[in-house]
Formats: sequence, structure tokens, C-alpha cells
Amino acid sequence: MQAKAKIRYFEAPPPAPPVPAATKTTVHSEFLRTGRITRYKPIWAPEERRYLSYTEVAERTGKRLEAAGEKSHERINAFHRSIQFPKVIFHRTLDDRPHLGYCHVTAARTLLASRVPVRWSFYIANFFSEIGEEEEKFFERISHMNARMYFAVAIESEPGQPFRINRSIRRNGLLFRTHDPMEAIKNVLMLGASGDALREIIKKL
Repeated sequence: MQAKAKIRYFEAPPPAPPVPAATKTTVHSEFLRTGRITRYKPIWAPEERRYLSYTEVAERTGKRLEAAGEKSHERINAFHRSIQFPKVIFHRTLDDRPHLGYCHVTAARTLLASRVPVRWSFYIANFFSEIGEEEEKFFERISHMNARMYFAVAIESEPGQPFRINRSIRRNGLLFRTHDPMEAIKNVLMLGASGDALREIIKKL
């Protein structure tokens, strides 16, 4: 089987401003002054490329993801003073594609319809994908059709151990997934709402 080609990233310089086209007046003036007709042509500089390392790409991706996470957290907490979520911002990029990644925004606990308390985390990704049911491959069939994916998953942890997906809710632990930022905010607010009256208000947004 042929090995998968490694993606290369490069940084292109900003485009140079266009050279103004010569008018008939300037051409005639130049001819009367020098006896020559100067024909202005755009100067094309050869394209300069500086290839970026995967570390540089990952750093740039992370800054964009965390900026989006900060903005989303701000919008969620601005809705109602009774619904306030902790800010837990951190990001991860994909090892083989550092221009892709996801950002953790917040985490909380809620009661689902079964009245069972569930801990969950809310994320933003700069791609859209299926959420896998296996530990080894969380993102499946990554697509660039939508620029972002907003999702929340049920989580569980043991003392001294990192968080992991709570697969007792669903095989993939998914509570919701959408490419619509307003729908994502509504879903997060519904998870954080403390009563039915507030949930009814959120549903009408």
C-alpha cells in the first residue's frame, strides 16, 4: 500500500499592491519630454514560500481555536445570570493534520430526562465529523463542508485519572452535535437551565 503523503504548509507574503496603469496623458507627456514611449508593465516578483513546521501550524491553529472558545463562553454566560458556566479553555490539534483541532470551552453537571446526574464537556472543532464509538478513534469521516462543529459529550473520571467519554449514555457519549452556533448555544443553555420555566424561554430563542 502506498504511504500517505505528508501535508506541507507554507506561508505566502501578503500580495503587493497593483502597479497603476499608465494613462494617455502620462504617456504623451513622457514622449514629449524624452522622445520615447515608456510602456508600463506590472512587475511580477517570484512567489516566495516559507514552509511552516507542524509545530508552527499547530500554534496558529490553537490561537484561533481558543479565541473562538473565549467568544463562545462569553456569549453563553451573557444569556442569564442564573446560568453561568466555568471557563475551561484548552485546545488540541490533530497529530497528522495540525491545521485541524478542537477547543474545550466549559464543563458542568446536569440532570438528563432520566433524572440521572451527568457530567459533560462542550467543545468547538474547526471541522465537521462523525463522533466515533471507539476509544482509539474519536473523530471519524472528517469533512470540510462545514467550517466548525459544536458538540458536547458526557464524561466521567476517576481520582488521579484524566477524563474519558461516558459511554453509558450512548456508545459515543454524544449529547449534541451541530454546525450552527446558535443551536449550540441553545443546547448548552438547556443543559445548564435549572427549571422548566427557563427551559421554555430558551426553546423560543
